[in-house]
Amino acid sequence: MPADTIVAIDGPAGSGKSTIARRVAKALGFTFLDTGAMYRAATWRALRDGIDMEDREALVASTRAMDLSLLSDGESLKVSVDGEDVTLEIRAEPLTSKIRALDGIPEVRERLVELQRAFGAQGRVVAEGRDMGTVVFRQARCKIFLDASLEARTRRRAEQLREEGVVVEEAQLKVTIHARDESDRNRDASPLRAAEDALVLDTTSMTLEEVEAVILEQARAVF
Repeated sequence: MPADTIVAIDGPAGSGKSTIARRVAKALGFTFLDTGAMYRAATWRALRDGIDMEDREALVASTRAMDLSLLSDGESLKVSVDGEDVTLEIRAEPLTSKIRALDGIPEVRERLVELQRAFGAQGRVVAEGRDMGTVVFRQARCKIFLDASLEARTRRRAEQLREEGVVVEEAQLKVTIHARDESDRNRDASPLRAAEDALVLDTTSMTLEEVEAVILEQARAVF
């Protein structure tokens, strides 16, 4: 695995991982890997097929059978499941609350980690998620952990959804993000945490430009 050409960016929901990862990938000329899109895609497939979200075996089987395609140009990501473009569908807020049914299942995570590592094996990748630096790309030389207050993360996510034309109730969104935080940090399989060798950034009061500049400096120092 070409760990010397991977930037691993982790953090909770709304910390700015996807936006920053895209910007950093473009600046470095790397490929952007949105691992959260993989979990969303697996969730979308299960919902499409009417699978009981409490049926672990069925969820594992569905994920293993999924034909997933990620096409990235460094800025945007096109996601296809079984030949169907689901780029927009997987971002719907109702789907977000269902992801927890899958991401805590070790067998589901193992399958998606296989796909993530295969993507990373291509080299020159900026990968964002919740366990990039701690599990998927442990040997990555550039690891970043982004965080921010719950209020800031809720506001950012709400703004993003509104830009996409989604009607948002911020109070409910805050509850959803908090619940996701608790699930991510306390799950048995790959809990959300910063890698010991990661640069931890609190982005609450930072601009995108400031965050990007810090990460680029860190990346260019090790590559």
